[in-house]
Amino acid sequence: MFGAHLGPTADLGGDPSTWGAVVEGRSSILFATLAGVSIALLSGGARPVEGAALGRARTRVLVRAAWVFAIGGVLEVLSTFVAIILGVYAVLFVLALPFLRWPPGRLLLLAAGIAVAGPFAVVEVGQYATARDEASSPFVLLSTTGSYPALVWWAFVLVGLAVGRLDLGAARVRLALVAGGTAAAVLGYLGGWVTAGLAGRGRRLEGLRIGFRREDAWDPAWFAGAQPHSGTPFELIGSCGVAVAVIGVCLVLADRLPRVTYPVAAVGALALSVYTAQIVAIWLLDLPFAPGWDVWARFTVTALVVATAWRLRMGRGPLERLLTWSSHRAAGPEPSAP
Repeated sequence: MFGAHLGPTADLGGDPSTWGAVVEGRSSILFATLAGVSIALLSGGARPVEGAALGRARTRVLVRAAWVFAIGGVLEVLSTFVAIILGVYAVLFVLALPFLRWPPGRLLLLAAGIAVAGPFAVVEVGQYATARDEASSPFVLLSTTGSYPALVWWAFVLVGLAVGRLDLGAARVRLALVAGGTAAAVLGYLGGWVTAGLAGRGRRLEGLRIGFRREDAWDPAWFAGAQPHSGTPFELIGSCGVAVAVIGVCLVLADRLPRVTYPVAAVGALALSVYTAQIVAIWLLDLPFAPGWDVWARFTVTALVVATAWRLRMGRGPLERLLTWSSHRAAGPEPSAP
């Protein structure tokens, strides 16, 4: 996340100086996939809750979504160069609620269908909204024309929900996550490379958004390639595969090297607080767009040190405490054990 926001921008290529661009797009998709994992853990993990417990879990998710949406709105007011993801993140929490009882296989099938068909729906809705000067309305921005269109990003939270329904402590599950995620990444990026050569014809591909202004025609090049934030089916599949593989690798590393990975785990445990503090710091420091790797290094070290110290002394982060307390209050107490 820090690399995507603060590092220099470049197209990923063979030159090592461009390799930092590997975080572009993929970090935000990992963030959205982890939203689904969080929802799964809130609602029973590998053993989904039922009955009244399911109702309480849904209430907790809704309250968290409301807070995340409100925090995102405040950060939007700061008008930094960062495209704030929290509004869409909250919408994804709500979109996941009807599927809390679905098994992993059905969730993955639905996510695959959204990844394939969703980009075409985004272009159709985007063209309709643009022709009627509604492309910048709040609902259309969240669902279709914004940086993170919920109409297709829905697929990531469903994949994360499927991952969270697995026995994440089992070695075979972790191996399946790494292998399956890698296979999806190869499929997506290989498909993107092939279609870019066939439909791109040497021109720079700009993804779905270029089609919003072309109500009279459709171009296959809009759906070709797998460039970051392009929204093509190949980017969705490839980047989501990377996210799943990263989750599998991190589960293994966290178990085998708990002390080494503790600072990274601390940042993850305080993810919302760290994200919010980062945006506020960018605003206070009045940083320019893509300030460079030196700024990235300072932000990263600060986050690792502060989050580790906070977690050791205080436990949950300040915003995490707020969400946990308010969602438990709204959901009501757990029933007594017989």
